[in-house]
Amino acid sequence: MIFVAMDTPITIDEIIFLANVPENLHASFLRVANGLHERAKYPKDKVFLMLAKMLNDPKKYAFSKNKVTNLAKTVYDLKKSGATISLTEDGKELLLNEETALTLVEKEPQSKNTFNLREEKLHYAIFGKEHIEEGALLQMETAVSLPVSVAGALMPDAHQGYGLPIGGVLATEADKVIPYAVGVDIACRMCMSVFDISPDYLKREPHLLKKILTENTKFGMGGETSRKYDESVMDKPEWEATKLIRGLKDKAYRQLGTSGTGNHFVEWGIVEVFENDELLNLPKGEYLSLLSHSGSRGFGGNVANYYSKLAMQKTVLPKQAAHLAWLDLNTGEGQEYWIGMNLAGDYASANHHEIHNKIARELREKPLRIIENHHNFAWKETLADGSEAIVHRKGATPAGVDELGIIPGSMSQPGYVIRGKGNAESLSSASHGAGRVMSRTKAFTNTTRSQMNKILQDAGIQLIGGDLDESPMVYKNIDDVIAAQSELVTVLAKFSPKIVRMADANRKEGRED
Repeated sequence: MIFVAMDTPITIDEIIFLANVPENLHASFLRVANGLHERAKYPKDKVFLMLAKMLNDPKKYAFSKNKVTNLAKTVYDLKKSGATISLTEDGKELLLNEETALTLVEKEPQSKNTFNLREEKLHYAIFGKEHIEEGALLQMETAVSLPVSVAGALMPDAHQGYGLPIGGVLATEADKVIPYAVGVDIACRMCMSVFDISPDYLKREPHLLKKILTENTKFGMGGETSRKYDESVMDKPEWEATKLIRGLKDKAYRQLGTSGTGNHFVEWGIVEVFENDELLNLPKGEYLSLLSHSGSRGFGGNVANYYSKLAMQKTVLPKQAAHLAWLDLNTGEGQEYWIGMNLAGDYASANHHEIHNKIARELREKPLRIIENHHNFAWKETLADGSEAIVHRKGATPAGVDELGIIPGSMSQPGYVIRGKGNAESLSSASHGAGRVMSRTKAFTNTTRSQMNKILQDAGIQLIGGDLDESPMVYKNIDDVIAAQSELVTVLAKFSPKIVRMADANRKEGRED
């Protein structure tokens, strides 16, 4: 489970993933949690950790002065009377991560290094500047002012995030990696299966396709599956590399083959291949296709949160750059993160393959072609000048020479299969989607369900799950974004969504991208 700070109220769905809180205490928990979050301005992850600690040892919190004392007394009295209020696996996972962090601090006293930003910022290329909000531009300027930065670029879907903007690409010295420049959902990924089936199948068998989709996908907090197709990724020796990774392995196994929340989806649609391209290796025409977008689930989220905090402890930067703290790959912590990040990449890929293989078997078809790519990752690469660097792509698609990728739009807009041109100014990158024009909080206040339903109805799209924070109105026009990166990619095919599956409404933990 990924608890990420955001400015929406805490819901009871989020709280009951911590513990089996009885219904008569729901109002009390919500009052305390949202008091801490909205009035005391505690981020969500801190609120959930406080509640998990209290639920784990209510007596300690009931008899000491703290912000959850009264609630702790109620829980303690209930437990004394014989009631059972126990932490869920998600709640235990929070405590495990906190315990791991404390153990590390006790074991290795933290040496801090303080750094200032460059007075002169590095030049960096901006693609589609007219589509990019001011906050993202300011964040990118801060990023290229880091003393370890060597190059940067901003994609046309860019919008403000934590540290590096979503759509930001940052190259750093070859031994420096920035966890927040990778992002919370490590190795978020696109995957497309193209079938040798006419698009007419969508009209003939929509109920079957919808049934296959709903029965073979799980989303969001608590989303787990016991039916596996190929679990070999769990045999990788890296699962034993660190205490943190070992502690997350069982949860990762249960979540293998599932998808996250926010903008994650699995959807049926039609791919139109524009020409016979040797790299794409698909004849010109239209095909039934399956497209998915998801990442490394709770495993990647916990690795990201742990090492982002550790980096900020070890590398002290001015306030505006604090989230861009780096880890040195010549240290144990840097190597641990690098191992965890790459394992999260393998795990994210396996998640998609599980979903696609299960659905292909239900369809009784083998894909003609599978296309996939990461974003939210860091790669060791050689830059145009021959120097070695770590290239962070946070919400950006790798677009090296003849590298295939997928740039999705929204639940009502098309996505595109692209071939990279290896543009040096973009650090061989492209956008990872259309990009947001409003935050999730604004989406809930500035859009309506009837507006969203009208757009979907007009486009002939069935939506299963989903909520207003992913409504088509909150995204930029994908065709404008694609047009702004003609120097970066060649468009080979167009994907039009038809049956879209997302996390159910009100089951969101907040996401950056």
